[in-house]
Amino acid sequence: MKLNIAQKENVRSRRQQGFTLVEMLLVLVILAALAAVVVPKFAGRSQQAKETSARSQIANLEIALDMFETDNGYYPSGSDGLNELVNQPNNATSWQGPYLKKGVPVDPWGNKYAYEYPGKQNNGGYDIMSMGPDGRVGGSDDIVNWDVGNAN
Repeated sequence: MKLNIAQKENVRSRRQQGFTLVEMLLVLVILAALAAVVVPKFAGRSQQAKETSARSQIANLEIALDMFETDNGYYPSGSDGLNELVNQPNNATSWQGPYLKKGVPVDPWGNKYAYEYPGKQNNGGYDIMSMGPDGRVGGSDDIVNWDVGNAN
């Protein structure tokens, strides 16, 4: 079966027309269904990553504080004590720092870590806390270096 010139042109023009409205709507429905399945799986992952980062930074601060104490025989005190991990205090004769290479970090929400020595929650130790996303002390969003179940 041979096609004449007019029929060949008709076939070519149909191929070049593109997608119909129904085809486009079908593609949009498929994409929407996929998004409805995939998006909820990734929602909240950013918050979870920030909480994990804060826990990791607190663990690094604990290591640096313990190294400071090993070298100097005491933990830094006062609310500005974390800065002694980077800048040698006058009374630290055996200081081997800086104990933090990149300075004292801020938490993933841009706030300073709260440090207290002697600790109120860790008797005989120190307390370190990120106030979490709300930037306020208290609440379930705080990330701390003590066991919340055993807190005073």
